[in-house]
Amino acid sequence: MSPVRRARATASILAALLAASCAHHGAAKAPEPPVTASQADSVTVCLWRFDESAGVRCLDSGPFRLDLTAGNNTRITYGRVGSAREFTRAIESFAYAPYNPVFDTAGGMTVEAWVYPHAFGQYELTPIAARWTQEGNTQSWVLAIVGQNLQAPLARLPSPGYYRQLILNARQGMVLFAFQPADASRPRAFYSTTRLPVERWTHVAASYDGSVVRFFIDGTLDAQYASPGRIQASRAPLLIGNYFDTRRLSSFSGELRLESGDDNPYYAFEGMIDNLRLSSTARTEFPGISR
Repeated sequence: MSPVRRARATASILAALLAASCAHHGAAKAPEPPVTASQADSVTVCLWRFDESAGVRCLDSGPFRLDLTAGNNTRITYGRVGSAREFTRAIESFAYAPYNPVFDTAGGMTVEAWVYPHAFGQYELTPIAARWTQEGNTQSWVLAIVGQNLQAPLARLPSPGYYRQLILNARQGMVLFAFQPADASRPRAFYSTTRLPVERWTHVAASYDGSVVRFFIDGTLDAQYASPGRIQASRAPLLIGNYFDTRRLSSFSGELRLESGDDNPYYAFEGMIDNLRLSSTARTEFPGISR
C-alpha cells in the first residue's frame, strides 16, 4: 500500500473509532457562549454577583449596599459569570437580607438571575428569590421553579402546602412568578411556557409594570399576562434559595442559624444561583444575556 493510501486508511479508522466513542459516551457538551455580567444602573435596587472568595457575606453591588448573609450549607463555586453561590437540599442553605423599604418598588419591578438547577424540588416549588412568608400581610412576591409536587409516600414527608394554591395550572420545571395584590384579593400566580433544563445555566427574569407580567428566558420574551394592580408592600425580608419561617433565624458571630423547629428542607433549591438583580422598573431588555 502506498504511503498516501496508508494515511487515508488510518484516518478512516480513527474517524470510525471517534464516532463509535461518541455514540457510546454521548456527544461532548458544547461550551456555554460568553455572556456579560449584569450591571448596576439607575434602576437597580440590589445586585448580588456572588463573586466572593470565602465566607457567608454576599456583597451587594447596588446603590444601597444591602449585603446578604448566606447559610452554612451553601458554598462558593464557579458561576455563569465569575463565581456563584451553590445551594443544597438542607434547611440552612439560603441567603438572607432583612426587610428594607427599598424592596417595595411601587413603580414596577424586575427580578432576574442565572440559575443552574441540579434537580427539581420534591414539593410544590423551590424559590429562587422571594419576599413571601406565612405571617399575616407579609406576602409580597416570589420567583421560583415549579417542583415535582410529590405526595407521601413518594415524598419522605407530606408537604406543609404553603404554596399549593400557586401551582394549580403549573408543570414541573416552569418558572413561576406570584404576587399578593395590594387590594387584598387572592394571590396571583403566573408561569413561563418554557420548562427549564437541569444541569445547565439559564437566565430567568420576571417583570411587572402594574399592568402586565412578563417572563424572559435567556433574554427573550417567553410569556406575558395582563394583570392590572399593584404588588402589596410588605415588611417581609428577602430569602434566596429556600423557604422557612425566618423568625427562627438567630445571629451568632456574624453567622445566621436556625433555632429549633422543623428542619426538613421542603423548599430548598438544589443548584447554583448567579448575578441576582432586583430592579425598580419592568425591564424588557437584557443586554449580553441572549444566547
